[in-house]
Amino acid sequence: MSDGSLTMGRAERARSGEAASGAVRGDDAENEGGAEKARAQSAFPFDSADDSEPHALMGDPAGNGDTGFDGATAQIEPSRALALADFAAPRTGPLDAMLRWAYRVGISPTLLASPLRKPAKPRLLATVQSPLSGESGIGERGAGMALRAGHFLVNGVRAPIAQMEFGPAARLTPPFARRVHGFGWLRDLSACAPREQCVAVAERILGAWLDANPQGTKGPAWTVERAGQRLIAWLVHAPFLLVGEQPALRPQLLEAMVQTARWLDRHVESADDRFGALTGWCAIVAAGLLLPDGRARRVYGEAGMLRALGEAVSDDGGVLSRSPLAQMDAIALLVDLTACYDAVGRNPPPAIEAMLGLLVPPLLALRHGDGGLGSWQGAAATPAASVEALIAASGVRARPARDCRQWGYQMTSGQMSGGARSVLQFDAAPPPRPRHARFGCASTLAFEFSHGDQRIVVNCGGAELAGGQVPVRIEQGLRATAAHSTLVLDDANSTAILIKGQIGKGVEEVDFARNLVDSGKRKAERLEASHDGYASRFGLIHRRILMLSSDGNELRGEDILEPAKKRGQRGKIGFAIRFHIGPHIELMLAEDRRGAGLALPDGSYWQLRLGGVEGELGIEESLWVDGEGRPQPIQQLVVEGLTSRGGGSFPWLLKKMG
Repeated sequence: MSDGSLTMGRAERARSGEAASGAVRGDDAENEGGAEKARAQSAFPFDSADDSEPHALMGDPAGNGDTGFDGATAQIEPSRALALADFAAPRTGPLDAMLRWAYRVGISPTLLASPLRKPAKPRLLATVQSPLSGESGIGERGAGMALRAGHFLVNGVRAPIAQMEFGPAARLTPPFARRVHGFGWLRDLSACAPREQCVAVAERILGAWLDANPQGTKGPAWTVERAGQRLIAWLVHAPFLLVGEQPALRPQLLEAMVQTARWLDRHVESADDRFGALTGWCAIVAAGLLLPDGRARRVYGEAGMLRALGEAVSDDGGVLSRSPLAQMDAIALLVDLTACYDAVGRNPPPAIEAMLGLLVPPLLALRHGDGGLGSWQGAAATPAASVEALIAASGVRARPARDCRQWGYQMTSGQMSGGARSVLQFDAAPPPRPRHARFGCASTLAFEFSHGDQRIVVNCGGAELAGGQVPVRIEQGLRATAAHSTLVLDDANSTAILIKGQIGKGVEEVDFARNLVDSGKRKAERLEASHDGYASRFGLIHRRILMLSSDGNELRGEDILEPAKKRGQRGKIGFAIRFHIGPHIELMLAEDRRGAGLALPDGSYWQLRLGGVEGELGIEESLWVDGEGRPQPIQQLVVEGLTSRGGGSFPWLLKKMG
């Protein structure tokens, strides 16, 4: 197992003679009897369903042994579980190899380029035209307009430029620190108006920042990731900063570029995480392309960048933090870097194009019917416009990667002819390892479900935006298991949630299988996964089965608790199955508290019904963070009750009624 890998699953249990549902086992007669009773009553008690319809527990409803795939379970080889992508240093001639070695040991780039002449004055060798900038780019036009009006606008929170503290002692919230010290606001400014109308604002902020950081190297602005973001932003948006009414800023900025590039040369290896290292290496390459005497820095940076790509991204194209926002940042980095190569007339290493082709399909798999992304690993519901602009700028045309077993997100969809498309997203992997986690969430076996442009079942999301309109005090709560649409035991997280975006012990192994089920009347895709996050504390394995019909109008599910050991424990334990319901949906609880109606804004009506005998359905308050970083009040349907520590089964059905 490589150092950066995640264990995705144990060797699959032999299921010969065992029900596909994973029947509860144990020698204790009381526990075994309770489990058998739950299993006997796990069929869905709905008048509209008959024995010929596909059931979440049925591996082969037709009884002919055909599941649509060559095996009932598709085991992930341990050696390939979230394996790191393999990118070697580019093949170069002996001169470039010598330059790379010499630069690495500290010989100055000027001496390597022209040992007999004076060092060249700082200047830019070309102007970069990035497809991510301008009106058709990914900048936020509203934030750019706010800058022209004298305010920073970050995740819905305004802060006057005149009152902003730019120095190393400033205590900025993470979203503001990223935007201010990473100079991401330059992209927003480019999206709101022609350059001539924005230069004065850009110069004002740049001058204030340079005055507050005369020598740099300390404070929140001087992490590898932040310094890399800032250097790339300066190089890509140089026309906003170097052509204005303050000529004194030009040499000051050029010197700051050189200083930042040198700082990254020395510190890139000490980045906080591998994605931060990737950002730093990309900035080093960009500086090598656009600053004088940069050949040695470029070849040195290319080797480090390609190595960092292999260490930050899994073999199926998902970043190891499992964050959709980090996935977007990785794509944006490579798009900007490609634009830097284009500006100087060089071809980028082929691995950059190959990596873009790997990164885009997993991101597409997390798009709902409205075009935006699901709320996973601290991300909010990123709006469709940002995703579309990023994909267009990447130049990659690909289908969504429906089965990302290493990144961990599974997607399936269903659609009637001429009808709206339903999308199901399923987290079938452990959380990221602590060394990769950025805003790690205990979301294993959670799901999101949408129909058309309406999100029906969601996760709260938005932990990464805490410090804007999302209060910092609820950041850890937004990362908890209860903030996701999944089962919670005894109000405990399946994986421990720690401060500063870190996670602790919990889920280590996830088994996953994906099947196509054919009942004769219609087809359905069946996703099944289990995790061991509660095994050490409560002696139980959580298994979840989801089955989406081919027309997208019916989602059947079952949450199963199985003993982690052969003999189950005695007693009872509290459980809650949470369904966070999307915005603008009206809920009505059935009189028997075994179901609820969901009235969608488009006039359609869905119904959630419970099977089995345990638990009652209730409605509670919740919140959902939208694509603008605004917490929206929503409601959640919660199935609560007590169940045997020897195991239990909780089937449910979400179906469109009309």
